[in-house]
Amino acid sequence: MSAAIEPAIALRGAAMRYGARTLWTDLDLDIEPGAFVAVLGPNGAGKTTLIRILLGLTALSGGTVTVGGRTPKRGDERIGYVPQQRALDRDLPIRGRDLVRLGLDGHRRGLPLVRGDVAARVDEAIDAVGARAYASAPVGRLSGGEQQRLRIAQAIAGRPLVLLCDEPLLSLDPGHQHGVTELLERLRRERGTTILFVTHEINPVLPYVDRVLYLAEGRWAAGAPDEVFTGERLSELYGTPIDVLRVRDRIVVVGIDEESHHHEH
Repeated sequence: MSAAIEPAIALRGAAMRYGARTLWTDLDLDIEPGAFVAVLGPNGAGKTTLIRILLGLTALSGGTVTVGGRTPKRGDERIGYVPQQRALDRDLPIRGRDLVRLGLDGHRRGLPLVRGDVAARVDEAIDAVGARAYASAPVGRLSGGEQQRLRIAQAIAGRPLVLLCDEPLLSLDPGHQHGVTELLERLRRERGTTILFVTHEINPVLPYVDRVLYLAEGRWAAGAPDEVFTGERLSELYGTPIDVLRVRDRIVVVGIDEESHHHEH
């Protein structure tokens, strides 16, 4: 009998509260290695807070969380992070490869990499995201999609086991959204990286998602997209009637204020 595979991310009885406000309670979730999991929910439901917990920046109010079998800690090189897309200053005096290198220089635990190893890791990450053509250009002069590819390269330069993506498609046009999601899916297939992808819109990542974690109104639901995106399940979460329509290959949710689904600050 083979040994059980340890989850890449495990939450047990997890609770998060701010004063009298409860984001969620009794969250039990195992995310297997190599999974692509989308995290959805309205503004203020705790999507970004969950990312901060997994980065070791915020503590749970109750329960436990592990990443690769260990409690997450700030600066854990096993965890990569892709932030929300925000335009960089046009006159920022660093090149694309300098931005990528920060993904290695930012980790100060363990034995430091020698200079040649750092350069090789940076080149490997740049090539993995297809950014070689503009890696030596000033980052502020690049398009939003090019900047986001370099941020992904920065996040994977340390060869993480888990990649946490916090609304990485915001401010990107549909073409760049498609390019970024395809890139992440390819990295998952080739490297076995576990991806936790926070988003307010399921459709751009729907072809790649294995599971969904939906946070709303202090409650949560987890499962395959077809299990979570039902009128019954979402109505139960929100405590109000919700309809879920399928139009060709898209999911349309009716009855939720669309503005409430935009990113958390």
